[in-house]
Amino acid sequence: MLKNIAVLVSGGGTNLQALIDAQKSGIIKSGKITAVISSSSQAYALKRAENAGIKTFVVSKKEEGSQEKFEEKIIKILEDEKIDLIVLAGFMCILTKNFTSRYPNRIINVHPSLIPSFCGKGFYGLKVHEAALEYGVKVSGATVHFVNEIPDGGKIILQKAVSVRKNDTPETLQKRIMREAEWKILPKAAEKVCRNLLKNEKEK
Repeated sequence: MLKNIAVLVSGGGTNLQALIDAQKSGIIKSGKITAVISSSSQAYALKRAENAGIKTFVVSKKEEGSQEKFEEKIIKILEDEKIDLIVLAGFMCILTKNFTSRYPNRIINVHPSLIPSFCGKGFYGLKVHEAALEYGVKVSGATVHFVNEIPDGGKIILQKAVSVRKNDTPETLQKRIMREAEWKILPKAAEKVCRNLLKNEKEK
């Protein structure tokens, strides 16, 4: 039985596309993306999901009126769709302990640096790459980790290093890290976790 994967998104969905492509090419074979949940109805990620024939949902924090109602609605979708693994792919909302504690070792996120560098509260998007360049690091990269109530605080699953070039801008570094690291390790990590979930079931 393949594990059901839900991908939570907020924007363009390039990481979602990497997951969809990895599923098609057989990199992800222990799980299947069965739902995409977006925090914005304008997210291009929804179009990518529709093009791939994946069910989509929109849950807006603004419309729900509170963090609690926002999370409740997402939990309801996850339960209705019988989701086993939750992948945060450019999901711009912090999830509370109330949410994360329901799914221990079943929520993964990709972060655009080598944790524990340039991570935690306030480090997202271009800010991560700005900080890395300001600090003068020669190597950056991406990390896939389990999600708990501490931003970027969960156990590391996979990491990949990417060289920083002399004339890099935050934008060029962001693109290279996506291409060379994020899009490669996120699908591999999703497969790894799904495979472990299947293995644990068999051993029970």
